[in-house]
Amino acid sequence: MDPRVFRRFCEIAYSQAGISIKEGKESLVSARVAKRVRSLGLSSEKEYLAHLEADETGDELVSFLDAISTNYTRFFREPDHFDAVATAVGRWSAAGQRRFKLWSAASSSGEEPYTLAITLLERCPGVEFELLATDISTRVLGRASAAVYDAGIHETVARPLLDRYFVRGHDADGDPTYTVAPAVRRRLLFRRLNLAEVPYPMRGPLDIVFCRNVMIYFDLAGRQKVVSEVERLLKPGGMFVVGHSETLEGTRSSLRRIGSSVFCKPSVGSRRSMRPLAKAGAT
Repeated sequence: MDPRVFRRFCEIAYSQAGISIKEGKESLVSARVAKRVRSLGLSSEKEYLAHLEADETGDELVSFLDAISTNYTRFFREPDHFDAVATAVGRWSAAGQRRFKLWSAASSSGEEPYTLAITLLERCPGVEFELLATDISTRVLGRASAAVYDAGIHETVARPLLDRYFVRGHDADGDPTYTVAPAVRRRLLFRRLNLAEVPYPMRGPLDIVFCRNVMIYFDLAGRQKVVSEVERLLKPGGMFVVGHSETLEGTRSSLRRIGSSVFCKPSVGSRRSMRPLAKAGAT
């Protein structure tokens, strides 16, 4: 890829979505952009860049960001996080709270927010909850809303849960499919959201926020935006969960670490001040 074209793609990804693409990723960007080049019947990456910059509707920008975004996920990924959710909600419920608000900030194709919903239905029966699921990619949000998954779901979802929370079917080729049951789907609301654009439009206070495996693509300024907005939206004592491969190191926050990649907003009256978070294990 021409270095100037690569740098311009990087600038667009960063300015529009906070995605920081490092040097040396030319082949990755080229492969992702090639899909749009073929789809639009264009002849080169340079021609596609011109098309992207000339599009005043914003539609191609969405398609570009969809193409370069990584959307790997699965049900019950990093399962200790869902154990932490069940424990926290169980504790709050025992203290008298009956309604809960959760946000899956980078929901991808739906596996994470559906796992959250299944966890609460299975392990915290009787509690009422609302779950907002957002992503920058309209493509994966469409898949999430459809809620249809293939037989690979067997790898991470136990059969009793498949029986209770999914409806079996078949696709046009006769291969088995598993559709999330209506009782689970009605708890979720899917919306497109760009985490680089602040302030976020939802209302707090939120009990739990999942923002896993997305901030690894942001620089420190981008991570600070996310952390500050999540902290604003969380209730005192609320939980913020990031991916095991991520860190909040260097961001200024009053959040305190309570587990592996799990953070808590201090309760009202806490004297904990805003300060840069240190590495895991530091105090």
